[in-house]
Amino acid sequence: MTVLTRNAARVHQVTRRVCQLLLGLIFIGQLTVVILRYVFGVGFIELQDAVAYSFAALVVLSLPVAQAQDSHVRVDVFRAGQSLQTQNWVDRVGVAAFLIPVFGLTIWWVWPDVAYSWSIHERSVETGGLPGLYLVKTMLPLACGLMILQGVAGLFAAVEEPNDG
Repeated sequence: MTVLTRNAARVHQVTRRVCQLLLGLIFIGQLTVVILRYVFGVGFIELQDAVAYSFAALVVLSLPVAQAQDSHVRVDVFRAGQSLQTQNWVDRVGVAAFLIPVFGLTIWWVWPDVAYSWSIHERSVETGGLPGLYLVKTMLPLACGLMILQGVAGLFAAVEEPNDG
């Protein structure tokens, strides 16, 4: 196992744990919001923002987790009839031709907005909402970078493994 694939595996484990934590925060936070609102008649904007921020982070961070676990959705009607060697080749071409350029362009495209958000320390649009919206916006380029890391690590792992064709 190369240094890249080892580090990608470590990053994957951390990202997966963060996603699990976020899912727990969403569940507990939303349950608390509902109980506060419908049982006690109290609104809690900060907690609602925390749930929304957690959900946004979970959505984008779950992409590299799915990529690393090879559990992402493939839209390929021909895959079922392909040999394992052909499937691996198609996956490598997909990473090189689509995953890396698309997520690289996404980072390039959103970076000015993220940088501006950091420069003004953007906060929730809700009165009394949470600060730190810039941290949530940072999750998108971070997730894109993690997708590229997992894609490149997958390419190296495919080269290391012998083809079963």
